[in-house]
Amino acid sequence: MEGTIAARPRYTSLLLGLLGAGLGGLVGYLAFGWLARQGLYAAALPGALLGLGCGWLMRERSLPLCVVCGVAALGLGIFSEWSFMPFIADGSFRYFMAHLHLLQPIKLFMLSLGGFFGFWFSLGRKRLASAGM
Repeated sequence: MEGTIAARPRYTSLLLGLLGAGLGGLVGYLAFGWLARQGLYAAALPGALLGLGCGWLMRERSLPLCVVCGVAALGLGIFSEWSFMPFIADGSFRYFMAHLHLLQPIKLFMLSLGGFFGFWFSLGRKRLASAGM
């Protein structure tokens, strides 16, 4: 019985982290679209906000959840790029994924940076406290 009671805060923390990641990812996706319509490019923003949302609401650090957030952040960045800036030749997602390597290097870098930020920021505030900041 004690094991189940002790496990509840861990599951609550993971669920809160996932909720924060979802909300942060949604805000990042919408902000990316708004900035793209203004002529600005911020492909790392959806992933970074996904990680920030997770890290902000998560109570306990979970490395597996951080890895999931990093991969999800990369996927959200790719999806955002396709949603707002598809290829002219074919606007389908399948075509976009097959020709992802043809994006400009800065776009690939920004998408990767979004994935890294999604992982890093989802580590939460305890990372800063343990580093002496």
